[in-house]
Amino acid sequence: MNPVPFFRQRLALVVCLSMLSLNLFAAETNRPAFQGAQGFGAFAAGGRGGQIIRVNTLKATGPGSITEAIKTKGARIVVFEVGGVIDLEGEKLLIREPFLTIAGQTAPAPGITLIKGGVNIATHDVVMQHLAVRAGEAGHAKKSGWEVDSLSTVSGANNVIVDHCSLSWSTDENLSASGPRFNGETVEEWREHASHNITFSHCIIAEGLANSTHTKGEHSKGTLIHDNVTFVSLIGNLYASNMERNPLAKGGVWAVMVNNWIANPGKQSMHSGLVKDEWAGNPWATSRLAVVGNVMEHGPDTPTDLALLRNNKGTPLELYLEDNLAFNRAHKPVAMTTGEFTNLTTRPLWPEGLTPLPAAKVKESVARNVGARPWDRDPIDERIVKAALAGKGKIIDSEKEVGGYPKRTASTAPFNAADWNLDDLQTLPSKRL
Repeated sequence: MNPVPFFRQRLALVVCLSMLSLNLFAAETNRPAFQGAQGFGAFAAGGRGGQIIRVNTLKATGPGSITEAIKTKGARIVVFEVGGVIDLEGEKLLIREPFLTIAGQTAPAPGITLIKGGVNIATHDVVMQHLAVRAGEAGHAKKSGWEVDSLSTVSGANNVIVDHCSLSWSTDENLSASGPRFNGETVEEWREHASHNITFSHCIIAEGLANSTHTKGEHSKGTLIHDNVTFVSLIGNLYASNMERNPLAKGGVWAVMVNNWIANPGKQSMHSGLVKDEWAGNPWATSRLAVVGNVMEHGPDTPTDLALLRNNKGTPLELYLEDNLAFNRAHKPVAMTTGEFTNLTTRPLWPEGLTPLPAAKVKESVARNVGARPWDRDPIDERIVKAALAGKGKIIDSEKEVGGYPKRTASTAPFNAADWNLDDLQTLPSKRL
């Protein structure tokens, strides 16, 4: 199936004809990761100028695997000559080597889906696009301690952009920005060691598993932005049928939440909250949030009085709100906020070049453009988006409730660099659209 023309400017691949030195990256820090990249992670170098590494097996490890590709040192662009499901068999893909682009859009239909594990990014200058990660229970018993994020940045990750990915069925969070929260003597050192300069854009973040394998029991969570994580951008994402954390910003977070669509949240929609016991002995840091052009719609699992954003009592928060919409199931407006905070009249932080859509246009734009393969959605993403559009959806306890892990026929197709626009290094050629 050919992608729709609308998506011509949205897909991205960073490929070049020859090896370049890492000095090139330093010289091009003001260059977007790809055409249309936005937010605080937009200038991640990724694998620009590096070697092309072909993934040609659906095995998780071994020659030609995605694991071997991400472990390779030096700048590299990972492309796919296979399509189908990669079973991580309970392991996490840990990205430690910087200057990496994972270009899932190069995979033949049905694209690449990772199951029974997650991805951790623990380095800098990473661009990850057009993958689905569906962790699931992976055969573990309820409350057994299988607690996995579909994707998380950790340990000081910075200059990272995760764009057009589908992240679902996690037993911890579907998507998080994290890291050690108090590593260092000063707040500035804490922020340096936690994730910073991060963009999560145009992703489906859906159906975190509720009463599943987490030791705490109910744990359906969308996105956690952990304590002292700064310069995070959440742009144009769909949060669908997660009980809480749509997203949650903990203490000392600096973030912008722009043009996201939140459908059928459970107990919490957007949420700000510092946990006092976790900050024992440390001075509290103030969170700064710019919440612009978002849409929240109640669904079957949403309490009737749920507001767009709640701030926990006592949490120091500076909040800027602009052009947000929030509706109950009768499409009547509900409250924007609950809790106390400092109401700002100007944006406390903002990424260079980011122009938000009007909130009235967000739902249509997100529905059309979100997820790993919006031009050729798999049945899971198709179901999630359709349910959100219909005002339905369901918070689930297991992937088995919605058909279980995907079963896809494996496919192969050679990657030919000549089929891609190597001059622009960003857009796909017309023959692939």
